[in-house]
Amino acid sequence: MVQTRTFVYGLIGAVLLGVQAGVLHHFGQPLIAASGRILLWVSDPFSSDMSQQLFDWYSFSHIIHGFIFFAVLKFAAPRLPLGWRFLLAIGIEVTWEIVENSPAVIQHYREQALAAGYVGDSILNSLCDTAMMSLGFFVASRVRAAYVVTLALAFEVFTASMIRDNLTLNVINLIALNQWEPIKAIHRWQMGAPSTTCHGPPECGPPR
Repeated sequence: MVQTRTFVYGLIGAVLLGVQAGVLHHFGQPLIAASGRILLWVSDPFSSDMSQQLFDWYSFSHIIHGFIFFAVLKFAAPRLPLGWRFLLAIGIEVTWEIVENSPAVIQHYREQALAAGYVGDSILNSLCDTAMMSLGFFVASRVRAAYVVTLALAFEVFTASMIRDNLTLNVINLIALNQWEPIKAIHRWQMGAPSTTCHGPPECGPPR
């Protein structure tokens, strides 16, 4: 019985990931970075490899997604087995990855200071984002809530200090009107984010 349930969970999860990859391919997103390289980590927010490789600074945001999805689903459906809640979390993340890589949202991101040359995620990076969400969900299911909240705050502060961006700022920039003065102030601050490959303005590389 347990093996059958595990097989069903795995099959549904694989289908969801297949849908994610298939839709992104339909959108024209590349399988891997245009450079043809596959890198474990990208640290430069202005690099053309940002959001194209296995992991980058935004991987922390996707771990926090897992924290949030676990908390919300535990509150909304406490009697639902953990496996089904996990699949729901994957479904939500896959939906977000598809929306995030739609032409309209990519264009909206490009209006941000750290995303002037953003072209969306590679399929490899997008699938790794879903894997990071899964990691966050698993950690949240095993660790006390107070520790999870502390870890999420630490991730937010850390990424903001390193690249002047994080999940909170991403959400604010995505839903707020760019003509609002507070949003303009955030963009001006983000334009000063350090680059490891160039020493000029953000236009020297396609960031995100």
